[in-house]
Amino acid sequence: MKKWIEAARPKTLIASLSPVLIGSAIAWTQRPFSFNVFWVSAIFALAIQIGTNFANDYLDFLRGADTNKRKGPKRLVQSGEISVGMMKKVTFAIFVIAALSGLYLMIVGGWQIGLLAAMAILFGYLYTGGPYPLGYLGLGDLFVFVFFGPVAASGVIYLHTGEVPLVGILAGLGPGLLSTTILAMNNLRDREEDVLAHKKTLPVRFGKRFGQWEIALTIGGAFLLPLLLFFLMPYRPFLLAACLPYWLGLSLIKKVFSNPSPKALAPLFPLGGKLLTLYTLCFIIGWLL
Repeated sequence: MKKWIEAARPKTLIASLSPVLIGSAIAWTQRPFSFNVFWVSAIFALAIQIGTNFANDYLDFLRGADTNKRKGPKRLVQSGEISVGMMKKVTFAIFVIAALSGLYLMIVGGWQIGLLAAMAILFGYLYTGGPYPLGYLGLGDLFVFVFFGPVAASGVIYLHTGEVPLVGILAGLGPGLLSTTILAMNNLRDREEDVLAHKKTLPVRFGKRFGQWEIALTIGGAFLLPLLLFFLMPYRPFLLAACLPYWLGLSLIKKVFSNPSPKALAPLFPLGGKLLTLYTLCFIIGWLL
């Protein structure tokens, strides 16, 4: 079981949970609120991310992108701890869980929710699967930003209230941007390996400096959003609490610019998950106060 938990990359799973939690906090204050919808939404989001991670594990191996020179977390198919066949079966099972939970959400929210759920599952596989994988074309960042951001947050609010308020879309931008930060750090760290594997991530296409600025701008953008929301809703001053973790984001930016080598970036990777976790908690507390 330990190796499967490792393959799921638990330190980054906040990326899928964050927009669900933020969207649920907003829905809680607008009522009605369904705990069934909350739990199923969380299961769906986790299944999408875990299924994508599992598919990425064996598909990157089959494409030759994972080698013994890998700087990031150990890939279990590449290391031989899990066979390709077994990883395929478990990946399929995880996506089935996503499909079943998505079906429930469609029954609650209508065909629009069903369409979004189907697109999330499809793009989760196409991140590294299919003839034109998103991650190999530099489109993975867009997928993460959209589906782990405004789509997830506003979708959860819609499931509870039947409406998609502007605040839901704006609030979802924060986790979308910080989830993109995590991916951008991963891509910057793996740039040299990705060049050899013909994996055209954004740092491969546009250079190391672009990857550094992507990290800086996604972090900066995420922490500007609470200020924007406060400007639009001055009666919610505690939303500014979401800006408190900016000190960690600023420290992360400084370290990325001071030494962007793969060896220096590897230990920084967990900080991206911590930053998103703190941002999520502070936003929720600020919204509910």
